[in-house]
Amino acid sequence: MVGNNAIRGSRVGSGPMGESERGEAAPRVLVSYWCGNGHETRPSFAVDGELEIPEQWDCPSCGLPAGQDKDNPPQAPRVEPYKTHLAYVKERRSDKDGAALLDEALNSLRARGVGGGSS
Repeated sequence: MVGNNAIRGSRVGSGPMGESERGEAAPRVLVSYWCGNGHETRPSFAVDGELEIPEQWDCPSCGLPAGQDKDNPPQAPRVEPYKTHLAYVKERRSDKDGAALLDEALNSLRARGVGGGSS
């Protein structure tokens, strides 16, 4: 059974923090961004003139890039499938080149007496 403790989740000396304790907040501007799924996110930026407002923002709902134009959101990045080392090697070399390299390596090993195969 869960007890009803009035101070559960708080610490000693904690209380509501207001602007009197934190200082005044910098002036802010809210900017709307829309992703390809139609989600809107509105991060706030300080209005100090030094920080440029980014063209794109990652959507916190789906992770797609979001832009400031609601009717023309940025395209989702193309995701390349995972490739093994062998797949990358096969892109660079033909089967004929691979067979020649394998023969060369096997002949080198046989010449050193490694592998125990018959010549």
